[in-house]
Amino acid sequence: MKLLDLFFDAYDKIHQSLHPSSPNKTSNSLLSRILPAGIIAFLILQVVLIILWGSEPDRIDPIQAASQLAAERNEQLTTGYITTAALITVSETLLNKRGGYLSNDVLPPSLFMDNIPNWEFGVLTQVRDLSLALRNDISRSQSQSIEDKDIIAVENQFRIDSNSWMLPPAESEYRKAISGLTAYLARLSDNDTQDAQFYARADNLNDWLSLITKRLGSLSQRLSASVGQARINTDLAGDAEANQSTPTSKIIEVQTPWFEIDDVFYEARGSAWALSILLRAVETDFQDILQKKNAQVSVQQIIRELEATQDTVWSPVILNGGGFGVFANHSLVMANYISRANAAVIDLQQLLKQG
Repeated sequence: MKLLDLFFDAYDKIHQSLHPSSPNKTSNSLLSRILPAGIIAFLILQVVLIILWGSEPDRIDPIQAASQLAAERNEQLTTGYITTAALITVSETLLNKRGGYLSNDVLPPSLFMDNIPNWEFGVLTQVRDLSLALRNDISRSQSQSIEDKDIIAVENQFRIDSNSWMLPPAESEYRKAISGLTAYLARLSDNDTQDAQFYARADNLNDWLSLITKRLGSLSQRLSASVGQARINTDLAGDAEANQSTPTSKIIEVQTPWFEIDDVFYEARGSAWALSILLRAVETDFQDILQKKNAQVSVQQIIRELEATQDTVWSPVILNGGGFGVFANHSLVMANYISRANAAVIDLQQLLKQG
């Protein structure tokens, strides 16, 4: 109260100095006191919410989450249950974390936040890719088999624009997708229902890993471009007869705009967070395949690199120091982990292809 009284007294003096002819009762009116206090309170609230909503969710144990879900729903852990439950858990965390889903918010403070929305997009990318793999490969015995009815809807619903805020809002479609996954999970765990399957085969796992390498490779390049560099154009390398639509230079200048550097960083961080959880689930459901190929260590190495990206960022901003300069470059550190994880994924693919 003393602080507010001092503020009001200072405000009155400033107002009197600017308007000496105005009556004293006007400067002391209710509006002149409440308005500035209301503005200050609003700004303080926005700052507090930005700090609270700007924190990322903790890591999730997919095996524990699946066991808890199975106990709650009185279901048994069949092949694919843990991976599907992990996909549900990651999706629910995306929507129900502190502050909720922020990417499509059109009001403050979310309107002024970009780190968490980019983190959300990274998570959503991994959710979409696994949903696509489920639809095209993992839930089907072969290319001529019928697609799962629930997974068709799930994959389509996760594809809605992440920034859509009405007609329909993205959250409502994502929740419908989660409901579809839950329905698929119920059929998957029911021995009396045979129209829902999860085929834990090496070729199915390899198809999903192919999507992962594309995502990680793109993120690695965008992160590395934070400092700008000249790259040799390798678009047509490896095929002497290859062509492209329009000619490009042999040397390409690549640099991420400075105002997008933190966006790419947090997108990579969200993608790595989701992927590390999903891979831990896949490690269990595809355990027999991985053991046969002696590939468990490869999966664990990928997870190790991805989890290293989740270390605390102590700097209040994402720094963009150059090369071996004085200041750190957080993007290059992130690119290092992402690149090593991507290399391990490629090695894992090679192992799975071996007879």
